[in-house]
Amino acid sequence: MKTFKTLIVDDEWLIRLELKRLLSDYPNINVVGEAANLTEAVLAFHEKKPDLIFLDIQMPGGSGFDFLEQVKGDFKIIFVTAFTHHITRAKKYKAVDYLLKPISKDRLARAIQELLNPVRSRE
Repeated sequence: MKTFKTLIVDDEWLIRLELKRLLSDYPNINVVGEAANLTEAVLAFHEKKPDLIFLDIQMPGGSGFDFLEQVKGDFKIIFVTAFTHHITRAKKYKAVDYLLKPISKDRLARAIQELLNPVRSRE
């Protein structure tokens, strides 16, 4: 099974801490770094080359969308935010999922399930 090198980008340290704790239940999710703002996120992205990013939308120095405009690569995104009004814009980036804070264990489990076994649309 694929192991995902994971970057957590969120300006709230308690959210980063809780997300790392919750992700420790998933052996195929390896948290390789974290960032609290746009500048740190871009630097960590280039240094760690993650396969998966848990990405906050509103943070100091710019948004999660600004981050996505600055980096390129083949990685998965799970948005983590306190606001629902960004969902439409988030869909543009083909995110695996969109988690609302506070993150529940069950909701995270569904996002990880979708990451590991994506539902293919039938055409």
